[in-house]
Amino acid sequence: MRKLMLTAEISVTICSLALAQTARQPLKGTVERIKVHGASLEGNLEGDSPDRDVSIYLPPSYRTSPNRRYPVLYLLHGFTDRDDHWFGGKPNFNVAASFEADLDKGSAREMILVMPNAYTRYAGSFYGSSVATGDWETFVTQELVTYIDGHYRTLTGSANRGLAGHSMGGYGAVRLAMKHPGVYSSVYAMSACCLTPDIPTVDTIAKAEAVRTVEDFDKADFGTKVALGLAAAWSPNPKTAPYVDLPRKDGKPQSFVIAEWYANSPVAMLGQYAANLKKLHALALDIGLQDGLLAENQLLDRLLSDLSVPHIFETYEGTHTSKIDERLETKVLPYFTKNLSFDAALPSRDH
Repeated sequence: MRKLMLTAEISVTICSLALAQTARQPLKGTVERIKVHGASLEGNLEGDSPDRDVSIYLPPSYRTSPNRRYPVLYLLHGFTDRDDHWFGGKPNFNVAASFEADLDKGSAREMILVMPNAYTRYAGSFYGSSVATGDWETFVTQELVTYIDGHYRTLTGSANRGLAGHSMGGYGAVRLAMKHPGVYSSVYAMSACCLTPDIPTVDTIAKAEAVRTVEDFDKADFGTKVALGLAAAWSPNPKTAPYVDLPRKDGKPQSFVIAEWYANSPVAMLGQYAANLKKLHALALDIGLQDGLLAENQLLDRLLSDLSVPHIFETYEGTHTSKIDERLETKVLPYFTKNLSFDAALPSRDH
């Protein structure tokens, strides 16, 4: 089985995890990688395809119990990452393997896992709405949910639907929970980034201004990529390629751009959307004590408490990228088993 994993180049969009051997155990469910068209992503100025890859994990009983329906957990990946990395494309973790370890231990119940590929021209959509990147808010909360409910045996109530993400995905989870409270009942943000508007330095802005081609972007350092990615998501400029406005121009602050960055940061949005977060059944955040994003996550925790928004906040020994598989297995996936409903609110038609 391991030889098949390491040597086979599979060009089809559906791959069986029954053939996959992880370091711990063979997987018993299946993963399909499909394409979902996003009308809301059409015409984005970055030129990204509106047909997005989506990885979907179907639990072990999905094929053998044709009348059974399942809750759905939507997962959002981080900046410079992709969906397939979370399903065996990287050697350090595999969300499906973590989930099946939980199933074997009895700490999780069967559900469908869904992750869209949000890698864009500037390495990440930030799950917002922008003429440069496209309307990812609508794609994730409406079009993707509608597609999954229309093509898979899902339980279709908000009580049956969860949202989690790491880093940029953690930011997306918080943002979408604020703005679309009726879609998901339970939310978990892992090591969320961009909770406060971290305005890039003059040096980073200068590097970003020098990026003109895809090749320039690919060669840029991580901080420069983040500056361009955030600018595309938060301060797009539809008139001038590369279709972004940066917080500084020619070394001078652009106050209107800085205002846009503040307006897209969850700590600034929180006062407007706290009432929506209170409608959630469950909200959780976690962050490593050695993560450079610790302070802004602690700030969000404090502001949530000040506004009486029920939530869980946990810290642990770890960096921004360490212990992702461990947190998935021991915290995140059991959290959704505890908080999602595994019952249908209303009958739904068969697919």
